Amino acid sequence: MEAILVTPIRRVDLLLGKMLPYFILGMLGMCLSVWIGVKLFHVPFRGSIVALFILSALFMLASLGFGLLISAAVRVQFVAAQISIVAGFLPALFLSGLIFDLESTPRFIQIVSHVVPARYFVSISHTLFMAGDVWPVLLPNALALFGMAVLFISLAFRKITKRLES
Repeated sequence: MEAILVTPIRRVDLLLGKMLPYFILGMLGMCLSVWIGVKLFHVPFRGSIVALFILSALFMLASLGFGLLISAAVRVQFVAAQISIVAGFLPALFLSGLIFDLESTPRFIQIVSHVVPARYFVSISHTLFMAGDVWPVLLPNALALFGMAVLFISLAFRKITKRLES
């Protein structure tokens, strides 16, 4: 990290350098998952590929922004990894609606699930695969992901410093 900090790069360059590789890997993983689902398991895909790519990109930006915010706020890598698991992975797994139907959970859990980006992407994925491009369902979820992406990336940008200690 010291080698990066002595270079003349700007905060935006540092932010892009941290996000772009993971964004590309995430999008490639999404493509592979969709291809395997459709070709190998014969899962019908009724939506448009363009909508899938755009909405997946919004989800990736929101998720990466959240991760970057954690890494910018916490200086110890081990602690950042632990916080990411507790604040990112577990809520995405349990509060997204992928495993448990959110309608059957207590009202408090339903409310808390609205701050989890995966909740919106699960709804988007279900809609694109099962019903197609139903924009009254896709658009509110896309707007929520866009808002989260802007919020998390903006906060991470403000938090990133080019110093070892803050």
